[in-house]
Amino acid sequence: MRLAVVIAAGSLLAIAIGGCTEAPTELTLAEQVEKLTKSNDELGVQLERVESEKHQLENQVRALSGLSSEIRLENLYDLKTVTLGNYTNLYDKDKDGSKEKLIVYLKLVDAQGDFIKASGAVDIELWDLSKEPADALLGGWHKEPADLKKLWYSTLMGTHYRLVLDVSDAVEKFEEPLTVKVTFTDYITGKVFRLQKVIEP
Repeated sequence: MRLAVVIAAGSLLAIAIGGCTEAPTELTLAEQVEKLTKSNDELGVQLERVESEKHQLENQVRALSGLSSEIRLENLYDLKTVTLGNYTNLYDKDKDGSKEKLIVYLKLVDAQGDFIKASGAVDIELWDLSKEPADALLGGWHKEPADLKKLWYSTLMGTHYRLVLDVSDAVEKFEEPLTVKVTFTDYITGKVFRLQKVIEP
């Protein structure tokens, strides 16, 4: 009987000790206050940022609301022409004897004749019109505004978008004239410009 009581007491003591070691350490009152104060400061900073952004958006809405659609699209932004640069062609960039790159120079001009970095999407197709219709399209590429804005260049040849496209799998031999077709969709006005150019070997 005594042995059973001793074993039971030992078991209870072991459980009590184990429970004490696993219990989470409670924060002191000072630590709790410090933690809550820090959280409150962070929320205050976030609130100030949101209020600032809200104020800026309200100002933008008031400014835009006072403009007519003609002022917004025609007077402030007027893309008139899109052309392909004279140097649009196939090139041997790695000097291995094979022209593996199609470089497209896209020039955008406003009503005053100035180059303009318009935001839009570009679709490019390379055709071999000497082939049967089913095989004439050699390749196609699409560029979104996020891609296009990184391709704006000002050089001695002018100011333009310069798109370098890999045609190593599309063109085996550049021995016949090929046709480059380009569609530029202006995301501000919705205008669509379609153009093409024959490139010679």
